[in-house]
Amino acid sequence: MELAVTGGSKIKVSDEVFGRDFSESLVHQVVTAYLAGGRAGTKAQKNRAAVSGGGRKPWRQKGTGNARAGTIRSPLWRTGGVTFAAQPRDFTQKVNRKQYRAAIKSILSELVRQDRLVVVEQFDISEPKTKTLLAKLAELGVERGVLVDVELDSNLFLSSRNVNGVQALTVEALNPVSLVGADKVVMTKAAVNKIEEWLA
Repeated sequence: MELAVTGGSKIKVSDEVFGRDFSESLVHQVVTAYLAGGRAGTKAQKNRAAVSGGGRKPWRQKGTGNARAGTIRSPLWRTGGVTFAAQPRDFTQKVNRKQYRAAIKSILSELVRQDRLVVVEQFDISEPKTKTLLAKLAELGVERGVLVDVELDSNLFLSSRNVNGVQALTVEALNPVSLVGADKVVMTKAAVNKIEEWLA
C-alpha cells in the first residue's frame, strides 16, 4: 500500500504494518498493561505486626471487668494496626513481544484508515519557539497530536513541551497509549521506515 506524503509525493509501506485489521481486544490488553506498568505500587500501611509495641497482654484475661484483650495494637484499638493493610505491590502485566508489536501495527493501521496519520518529508523547527511550532502544525491541519521522528531535535523538543496536547517522541519511545490518545500522529518519512524495520 501507499501513504500520501505532505507535498504531493507518496511512500510505499507494508500492508502488514499499516494495513492490518483492527483488534480491539488486543489493543485494550496492551494499553491496559502499559498503563499498569506505570503504576508505582508503593502504597503501604502498617498491619498489627508492623506497629510498634503490644508485646504484652494489657491485663489479665478474667476478673477486671474489661473486655478480653491480647495486645494494645489490635486493629480495634486507637494507634493499632490497619485491618487489611495495603502493601507495596507490582502491577505489571506480562505482554509478549509478538502481542505488543501486533497491537502497535493494529493501532497504526487504524490511524491510516481514520486519516489520523500525517506523513511529512521532515519536521524541523528553526528556533525553539512554541509559536513557530504551532504555525507549522496549523499548516498541516493539526491542533493536538504526537510528533514522531527518528531522532528528536532539541528545538522541536523545547517548542513542544509547553503545548497542551502536543507530544514529541522518537520511534524508540513510541507507545500504544500516546498513539491511541492522539488526535493526529505526524511522522517523518524516516520514522515510517524505521517503524517498518522494527515491526517487520
